[in-house]
Amino acid sequence: MGALGTANTNTGTSTSTISNSIIISNNNNNNNNNNNNSSSSSSSSSNGNSNSNGNSNSNSSSINSPVSQRRSQTSEQEPNRFSGASLEDFQGSLYEICKDQNGCRFLQKKLEEPNGQNLEMIFDEIHSHFVELMTDPFGNYLCQKLLERCSNTQRGIIVTIIAPELLSISLNMHGTRAVQKLIEFLVTPEQIQAVTAALAPNVVALIKDLNGNHVIQKCLHRLSAENNQFIYDAVSASCIKVATHRHGCCVLQRCIDHAAPYQKEQLVSVITFLALPLVQDPFGNYVVQYVLDLGDVQFSDGLVRRFLDHVCDLSVQKFSSNVIEKCIRVSEPETRRLLIAELAIKTNMDQLLRDSFGNYVIQTCLDYADPDQRVQLVECIRPSLPSIRSTPYGKRIYGKIQQNSHQQGRQQRQKNPFQLIHGISSVTINDDGSVVVYDESSPTGLPLNFNLSLDPKESPNTHSS
Repeated sequence: MGALGTANTNTGTSTSTISNSIIISNNNNNNNNNNNNSSSSSSSSSNGNSNSNGNSNSNSSSINSPVSQRRSQTSEQEPNRFSGASLEDFQGSLYEICKDQNGCRFLQKKLEEPNGQNLEMIFDEIHSHFVELMTDPFGNYLCQKLLERCSNTQRGIIVTIIAPELLSISLNMHGTRAVQKLIEFLVTPEQIQAVTAALAPNVVALIKDLNGNHVIQKCLHRLSAENNQFIYDAVSASCIKVATHRHGCCVLQRCIDHAAPYQKEQLVSVITFLALPLVQDPFGNYVVQYVLDLGDVQFSDGLVRRFLDHVCDLSVQKFSSNVIEKCIRVSEPETRRLLIAELAIKTNMDQLLRDSFGNYVIQTCLDYADPDQRVQLVECIRPSLPSIRSTPYGKRIYGKIQQNSHQQGRQQRQKNPFQLIHGISSVTINDDGSVVVYDESSPTGLPLNFNLSLDPKESPNTHSS
């Protein structure tokens, strides 16, 4: 994927350079031929105007040219050819007119009429040309309409004709829409079997294609789990290829959404086994996170434990660090302690704190760690804190440590306010409202008794040693 991205970037740069050169050249020509400022600015803002050096009236003349007038008249007269016409007027030439925009619209309207003869006539003339028409810019719309209206017998004939070419049709920007419509209206087991058998050998190629992946998603949405099993088998066998692809990672998530319980278990087990390479990939990491977001401990706990013994290495990588943060948030308490224990080591802490990705993992640990592990983390962080305190991430980490310290102190004071008094070790409140305070500094070690009754009739507070 990196190579592809680089190639696209270089292509974009060269295209931009070429475009800039053309604009500069055009501007120079305009300046040489015409000193008018308004003409110069107009030519630099429009590619069409940049070619008209000294011919400022070319646009107006072209509009009124005889060729333009004839084209305008032809486009206006074309719809009139079909206005008020009957289907019989074009019998024998329906295949030709269905590749024309207006002719295609005319035939679609005839299909919508409650006249079975229209459907029969159109089907008879064009069904043998369905492979070509499904990929035609206009003909594909007529194919979709015919697939909606035709009988199961006619639809079965169409499936038989197009099945050998179903891959090439599905990869086409127009054909993919027609194939999706076909899948939507499959009814009989024979039709479904023919389509799935044609798609099965090419599932991965379809998933990775801009147009073809929508055909697979339509199968997931419309067909039963049993009829979709060929997709789950193909994805499981090529999980790395699918999950690490721009379109494939999205389709794999849809596979999880539409899966039966046994199919979901099949996919998750493969993803768990391949979790380490997937989590480091720009697209594969989203698949791992999607499994974690299911919220099913049966799947998530085993997946998280695949990262044990690799937590520090994964925390300093761009994509896997996001997954480690999510693991710390959603994992079971016992598993979370194992993850944090790998990070709370002084020899690793300085590198993690200074890393542009690792410091976020440490911040997440401070938010979700148990109190005793948070203390360990703070002790590991403290030696490096002075050197990173001026950095943006260092300020955030320092702020979290201070916030946690204040919260712990406030909770402790609420729990035992008498501990603010030097020497007091414990306090007991009796049922009658009296308080027994044990003073460590008392030479006798006897308790100090306080009466905290609010009844004004009671005797004033006294203490005795």
